[in-house]
Amino acid sequence: MAVVDKPSARETKRLQTRERLMGAAIAEFKRSGLAAADVGAIVTAAGVAHGTFFFHFPTKEHVLLELERREEERIAKQLKRSAASLDGLDSILHEAVRLILGLERRLGSVLFKDFLALHFSQTRPVDESTEHPVIVEVALKIEGAQQRGDVDADVHPMNSAVFFLLGLYALLTTTHDWPTQSAMLDDYVTRTLRGIESR
Repeated sequence: MAVVDKPSARETKRLQTRERLMGAAIAEFKRSGLAAADVGAIVTAAGVAHGTFFFHFPTKEHVLLELERREEERIAKQLKRSAASLDGLDSILHEAVRLILGLERRLGSVLFKDFLALHFSQTRPVDESTEHPVIVEVALKIEGAQQRGDVDADVHPMNSAVFFLLGLYALLTTTHDWPTQSAMLDDYVTRTLRGIESR
């Protein structure tokens, strides 16, 4: 049986501090939005010194990047689980939309808008990860549909997944209060499918 090294007390404390800061920052972002969020209020709520924030997160955008990583992993796992019982790429893309809209309900409209805007931000921190789990999961589903003959052989599944999700994020960013948003999202999924399906 393999022995798993437990983290040291120091590492455990560091991770706990990071989680407290993350929670306090997310609460502040929900209240004020990213731009107006006060690092002083975050560190006070987390019960740490001011410099501790910057030890863990060089900028406020780095908190959003960490939140994005966590949420993408969670959404990708849910999409993979749901896809097992869904029939066809249409249902899978609608499920992806549903899961991302669920994220808006959990984060609240202010933080959700900042979360989506991070994808298009010129000040986005360099992302060290090589994969975005939601993009990868959608690409796998497009590839599966392609193998079944439902998607054109010339379609590049990864590119199509990127186009689909970036377009979705742009729509959600710009149509938040529109009464026609739901119909637009349905139409967006339909037109995405028309653009990649076999003829």
